[in-house]
This record gives sequence, structure tokens and C-alpha cells, in this order.
Amino acid sequence: MLVEENNLTTTTIAVTKKPEWLRVKLPTGKEYSEVRKIVTEHKLHTICQSGNCPNMGECWGAGTATFMILGNICTRSCGFCAVATGRPLAVDLDEPRRVAESVKLMKIKHCVITSVDRDDLKDGGSIIWAETVNEIRKTSPGTTLETLIPDFQGKWENLQHIIDVAPEIVSHNMETVRRLTKQVRIQAKYDRSLEVLSRLSAAGMKAKSGIMLGLGETEDEIIESMRDLRASDVKILTIGQYLQPTPKHLPVKEFIKPEQFAKLKRIGLDLGFRYVESGPLVRSSYHAEKHLY
Repeated sequence: MLVEENNLTTTTIAVTKKPEWLRVKLPTGKEYSEVRKIVTEHKLHTICQSGNCPNMGECWGAGTATFMILGNICTRSCGFCAVATGRPLAVDLDEPRRVAESVKLMKIKHCVITSVDRDDLKDGGSIIWAETVNEIRKTSPGTTLETLIPDFQGKWENLQHIIDVAPEIVSHNMETVRRLTKQVRIQAKYDRSLEVLSRLSAAGMKAKSGIMLGLGETEDEIIESMRDLRASDVKILTIGQYLQPTPKHLPVKEFIKPEQFAKLKRIGLDLGFRYVESGPLVRSSYHAEKHLY
């Protein structure tokens, strides 16, 4: 049975069964194997693996990966995220060098870096963030950078460490609409995330954000969030389908059809976003190199 809710067609039954448009091929190939080897040998974490990204085969097959720094244990317990929650290990001070060395070995032209939330650290991990950017710039000066950052609990002196090293793109994901934020991002705040993005834009950064669909939001709420992001001068937006990583995580309320993602892309461009990546399999770093221009 299909229900029309604010013009957004949603599946209300059998939502545990993925529709045809969400099926992806298992990762294979020489390039994929080479990336996996480098990641393993250098003891690196990638959000591709930790986040169960459906595009891992495509991206790794193209020789790209999204590095996740500051460990693979997060201090937050978001209802959508597959990354482990708990007490993180001590910061690895050699991590910036190892990430930079891997970027050079992989000959990455555009590098995406993200991290777990490190609310246990006074600086929120921002110093390691800055050191990682600087190390990559030193060893691979031709590589452009996108940093997908946390909110640093609204401690703006920590956000300043990111601004000071000026990545080409700085991304911070809203993940969902205002009404669902407390449920989806338990320790986050909708308006605090908007302020992060506003401060980045005001400092001259090219700001980017992302939203997941299928958690029970309405089209009106999605458009409201898109307007909020434009008011924060966000220039790049990604919109994708939420997929439940384990039975312990939030369930999928609906599978949004490809044509609805196409509609939202048109709306986003009309609102003034410079670039909108919208589709069922879109994730924050998907086709990230296109967002530079």
C-alpha cells in the first residue's frame, strides 16, 4: 500500500525489504583489493567500513576512500549510525602522518576525512584534525580536501582549528529534520549544527551538509531544513536514503523512490544550492570530488 503524504510517496508496509533500486554489487576488483590492503597495513579506519556504506565497492574500486580519524569508537549514540559507541582509546598522535602517507600511496586527488565524536577530549579532537590536514598538504600538496566534522559541542575555539587550516570544503551533516533530531542524533542539537555551518560560511569556508530520508519526515519538513541550510549559506547538499545498519538501530519508516529524490534535487537547486546530490544510495562523501566546483 502506498500513501501520499505532502506529495512524497512512501512505502508503508514491507519496509524491511529493500526495493530494487537499493541493491548494490558486492565489492570486487584489483583497485578495491589494493585500497583494502593499504587501509589494513596502515591501521586506518574508514567510514566506508565502520558506517557500512553501500557505495564502498564503487568508491574503493575507483581508488578513493573516506578516512575516519580519532579512532573508531564514538562518544555519542546516534540512533542511525553503525559506528561503535563507548569509551574511545587514547588519541594516536601518529595518525596524521599515517593518513597522509596513505593518501600519497593511493594517489588521491580529492581526500575526504571524517571522525568519530570525541566529546571526551577538551579540544574535541580538533588539534588532530588540523594536524591531519597539514600533514596531507605537506606530503600531497596537489590533493584537495573535504573535512566532515562534528559539532565540537559548540565550543567555537575548537571549530576555529578547522577554519585555520582552511580545507577546500567543510561539511557538517544535519542528518534529519528538526522534529526528529532528538531521536536520530541524541546528543546533538539542530540549531547548534546550523550555527556550526553559519560560522563556517561566515569564515569563508565552502560549507556542505547532508540529510537522510526514510525516518518518518514529511516533505514540508525536508524543505524547511533545506531553507534553514540555505539561510546558513550552505552551498552543497547531499540527500540519501537511510538504511538500518542493525536491528538495534532506528527502523526504516519508508523507502523514498528515485523520482522523489529527483524532485528534491530540483527544489534544492531552485532554493539556491550550488550543488545537490540526491538519490537513494547517496552518502555524504559520494562523488565528493564533484562538489569542489
